[in-house]
Amino acid sequence: MDFKKIATDAGSKARAGEITTDHGKIETPIFMPVGTVASVKGVHQRELKNDINPDIILGNTYHLYLKPQTKILEQAGGLHKFMNWDRNILTDSGGYQVYSLSANRKIKEEGVKFKSHIDGSTHMFTPENVMEIQRSIGADIIMAFDECTPYPCDYNYAKRSMHMTHRWLDRCINHLDKTPFTYDYAQTFFPIVQGSTYKDLRRQSAEYIANAGAEGNAIGGLSVGEPAEEMYAMTDVVCEILPEDKPRYLMGVGTPINILENIALGVDMFDCVMPTRNARNGMLFTAHGTINIKNAKWAEDFSPIDEMGITFVDTEYSKAYLKHLFSVNELLGKQIATIHNLGFYLWLVREARKHIIAGDFREWKDKMVKQMDKRL
Repeated sequence: MDFKKIATDAGSKARAGEITTDHGKIETPIFMPVGTVASVKGVHQRELKNDINPDIILGNTYHLYLKPQTKILEQAGGLHKFMNWDRNILTDSGGYQVYSLSANRKIKEEGVKFKSHIDGSTHMFTPENVMEIQRSIGADIIMAFDECTPYPCDYNYAKRSMHMTHRWLDRCINHLDKTPFTYDYAQTFFPIVQGSTYKDLRRQSAEYIANAGAEGNAIGGLSVGEPAEEMYAMTDVVCEILPEDKPRYLMGVGTPINILENIALGVDMFDCVMPTRNARNGMLFTAHGTINIKNAKWAEDFSPIDEMGITFVDTEYSKAYLKHLFSVNELLGKQIATIHNLGFYLWLVREARKHIIAGDFREWKDKMVKQMDKRL
């Protein structure tokens, strides 16, 4: 993997860059649609490619390990071929999914024993086998196995957990060195900064992760319920320490406003289920605020879904029609809303990039944050 910075913003720490892998270029800042089980929910790969047009999407190691299972993925020639996606893929390590199974898992030094949410069967994730699973899945960027702490989190627990995440990182690196690529292209490994909402722990963790010398770095354990101000404070502390010449990925974040504020702090990569999950519940993100399409006020509004027309659905369908689809629980409504939201998220990060390169990102960001912070 290669990363180069193209431009930096004078009024903030925002930067525009370019990541190159064997599956092509990723222009940063970038948002990665979440393709949990080898599918971005409700969207054909053709629509994903032609209309939403991300340079990279995300897959979930935990879910793909359980179904379709790594043996099927290996028979298919890896996740790219299995789902017919010829651009970049990043896989998380399963640490967050295991964290969210709190009632059905036990965390020990060796790794995490957990019960499948599908059939209750027992499994074990260790730093070593998670590296092997991600080799089999075949993503371009793969993540270290970590423990994601909850919020709020006791200081001593956060500290113990952080040190265990660091020991797990060393085991991931040692094992990767002995585990060749499964397919005919390279994979890039990102370690993950932890430390909950404690600045001293975040600093320690960022230093440890920076010293690992990986080609890119991630910030985990945020967007788990903490106030946005705490998220920004932790991101700021970490970005001061993580190397300038490597991409920074903030995991699981967030709202359009969260994304712009974190770009301003020096983050390059984002993923979140919010645009897809909220779409299925009738919430649309726009440059002028959020729309709850289920509200009665839209029943007689025959204007386009979004006059900006970022994707084809925005001008092909009216708000009244989309409200009707949701009122009768028609699947097409969820699909239209999903394409709209993902298209908007990709538009937002690409506009951010343009303004970073033009040198007026800070002013544009402040204006957009005010505009988007409204209910329409």
